[in-house]
Amino acid sequence: MRIIFAGTPVFAATALDALLKADHEIVLVLTQPDRPAGRGMKTVASAVKLFAQQHGLVLLQPLTLKAPEIQTQLLALNADVMVVAAYGLILPEAVLKIPRLGCLNIHASLLPRWRGAAPIQRAILAGDHETGVTIMQMDAGLDTGAILLKHGIAIAPDDTTQSLHDKLGLLGAQSIVEALELLQRRKLVPTLQDDSLACYAAKIKKSEAEIDWQLTAEQIDRVVRTFDPNPGAYTHFRNVLLKIWQAKVVAGKVAGKPGEIVSVDREGITVACGSGMLKVEIVQKPGGKQLSSADFLAGNNLQPGENFSAVNHSSSKHD
Repeated sequence: MRIIFAGTPVFAATALDALLKADHEIVLVLTQPDRPAGRGMKTVASAVKLFAQQHGLVLLQPLTLKAPEIQTQLLALNADVMVVAAYGLILPEAVLKIPRLGCLNIHASLLPRWRGAAPIQRAILAGDHETGVTIMQMDAGLDTGAILLKHGIAIAPDDTTQSLHDKLGLLGAQSIVEALELLQRRKLVPTLQDDSLACYAAKIKKSEAEIDWQLTAEQIDRVVRTFDPNPGAYTHFRNVLLKIWQAKVVAGKVAGKPGEIVSVDREGITVACGSGMLKVEIVQKPGGKQLSSADFLAGNNLQPGENFSAVNHSSSKHD
């Protein structure tokens, strides 16, 4: 099929790779303009741009798809379909109508659950046991189009946003290839979404990564896994911001107030929570490396009874 592909991060590049390997004709790749990123704020090309350049694909990086000239360019390609994966730009209704078979979106959730910008993070944060990939026929709404194909996977107890992203990236790539094959054979049956079951995956705010020790140990564990790799769950200790990269819920009766260090050993730093306890296993100081608790304790004399900062934002409860 003649495909216009629109996407930006690694999740999208994985799908683009699969489409090429399935011998589809990629007539154009759309991706976001290069933007500053990282500590040095150097201009960085997207994963999709790098992939397109490596494979000699025609590439455009428009600021918007609303301009008549870009819409004229897209129309002239006579594409069968546009495949969209984490592109980051809104597709105007005029663009949705350009490909012969419309625009298909690879969405990293089981729609209508977690429509919106951050479905992977929101699924972990909410304690969902399952997520997946939906191939959707795009319409003018936010992830409201008809469902063409869905595949689910379990969320493992130790899944982070990074590990789940990688699993869903592969599943999304397999799913779009399968969907296009079924589409060519006219075997895709659109199913309207049940709007009453919809919930929205709002964009993640950095402030959400601050640990509220009054939450349960299970909820804080989900916060740690949700914000790995970005921006990293954090707390404060001795007036220094401390990122927590790995932790686990531990059994036993809570022996302290929320945020209080209950015990310290080479296996980790056990901290009391609003309910239950959490063993902190990997931490990081500003400008430093990620350290195991044993290595961190070698240079920092923590004592039971000391406290990690406890915040009490009622809006941060993740039930």
